[in-house]
Amino acid sequence: MANNSVSPARRSAFDILLKVAGGGFSSTLLASEEPKLSPLDRSLCHELVLGVLRWQLNLDRVIENFANRKVETLDEGVRVALRLGLYQLRFLSRVPASAAVNESVNLVHLARLSSARPFVNAVLRRASRELHDDVLDQATTASERISIETSHPVWLIERWTKSFGAAEAAALARANNETPPTSFRILGGDVSVRRILDRLITAGATVEGSKVVSDSWRVSGATSVLREMVELGHVYLQDEASQLVAHLLGAQAGEKILDLCAAPGGKTTLLATRANDEALVIAADSSAQRLDTLRLNVVNQGLKSVVPMLLDGTVELPFGEVFDRVLVDAPCSGTGTLRHNPEIRWRLSEADITTLASQQKVLLKNAARVVKPGGRLVYSTCSVELEENEEVVADFLRSTDEFRVVPPVRFGTESGAIRTWPQHHNTDGFFATIFERTFGVRRPGGALLTHH
Repeated sequence: MANNSVSPARRSAFDILLKVAGGGFSSTLLASEEPKLSPLDRSLCHELVLGVLRWQLNLDRVIENFANRKVETLDEGVRVALRLGLYQLRFLSRVPASAAVNESVNLVHLARLSSARPFVNAVLRRASRELHDDVLDQATTASERISIETSHPVWLIERWTKSFGAAEAAALARANNETPPTSFRILGGDVSVRRILDRLITAGATVEGSKVVSDSWRVSGATSVLREMVELGHVYLQDEASQLVAHLLGAQAGEKILDLCAAPGGKTTLLATRANDEALVIAADSSAQRLDTLRLNVVNQGLKSVVPMLLDGTVELPFGEVFDRVLVDAPCSGTGTLRHNPEIRWRLSEADITTLASQQKVLLKNAARVVKPGGRLVYSTCSVELEENEEVVADFLRSTDEFRVVPPVRFGTESGAIRTWPQHHNTDGFFATIFERTFGVRRPGGALLTHH
C-alpha cells in the first residue's frame, strides 16, 4: 500500500506517539514536526497527539472491551494505531468514521505490522457501530470511576481526593483534559505593544488581557500570524501562572538576582526584562544542555544582564549572602501542567513525588543561605502536590527563624502561599511562597546578630 494512503497529519501523529511511548516529550516532538506540515495538517496533528495522550486510559479501556484483550499484550504500533482511530471516532465528530478506521489500518501496514491489519480493522469497525458503549460500568469505586471518566491514573485521583476532596479532584482532572489558552508576553524591541495586538486582531484573532498577571495576553485564532511573531522574536509564549512567578520576585534595576533552577529561561528572561535589563541575573542550572536552550532564549530576547552558570543547587552554593532576590523554581512532578504535558500522568509515580520533595527541601535551604538580610526568596513549583509545596515550606520554616512569609495580594491560601489552578483560573497549576529574610544573621554557634 502506498505511503500516500495515510494523511501527513495522521502519519506524523503516529510517529510522534511512538516516540513518546519510547520516552520522548510531545511538546518537543510536535515543535520539530511542525515545519513539515501544512497549517491544517499541523492543527490536526496537534489535536491527535495531545488528545490521544490525554484520553489514553479511557481509550485503552474501550479497546480492551472491544478486543477482549489487555492492551499490554498488543504491539506498541498496534496500540497507537487503535488509540488514534478510536480517538477520532469518539472525540472528533468532523472526521468521517471511514477515514478514522481506514487510515488507522493503513498505519499498521506502514509500521510493518500487516498481520495486525484485520484485528485493527475489526476493533475499530465494532467501535464505530457501538460509539455509546459505557466503560464507566467497569468501575468498582468512586475514584476508579473518575479515573476512567477523566483518563487519569487511579492513584493520582485518590491522592488528589485525599488532599483536596473528591469534588475538587474531579474538577481538576476534567480541566486537565481541556485545551489550555495560548498566552504570550510581548518582548522588547522596535515593535510596539499596540502594533502587535493590532496585527493579531486584524488577522482575525481574539485577544484579551490576562486577568492573572500584568503585561500578558491570551489569544485564539490567527495561528500562522502568531507563529510568525514568535519566530521573529516579537512575542514569547508562556503560561500566565509561569509569568506570575517571575513577577512575584519583584526584580529591580541594580540588584543581584539568582535564578537557581533557571533553564529553559522563560522566568529568567522575564525577571531580567522587568528589571529593565539593568540587574545582574545569575541563571543557574545543573543541566548543560538545558543551559544551551536558556542561552538561546537570552540571545533571542536581546538581554545583556543574564549570566548563565552551570551549578548544582543541591550542594552548597559558591556564594555568600550577596543576592537581593533568589528564585527557586524547583524541579517537580509537573502535575500542574498536565494540559500542556499530558504524558506526565502516565510516567509519574508516588515514589517520584517523594524523591522530588526531598530534593526540593535541599534546594530551598541552600538558596536561603545566599539571600541578603532584607532580601526576597521565592519558592515555586508547577506541581499541585502538598508534599512538594506546603510541606516543603513548612519544613523550611521549622529549620530557620530568619525568614518570614510575605502574604500574597492575590491567589492566596490560608498558609500564605499562592496557588493557581486549571479548573479555577484556566492556567497551569502553580504554587509559590514569598519569603523575606529578616534583618539578622546567625553566628556559627547560633546566636542572632541584629542589623541596625
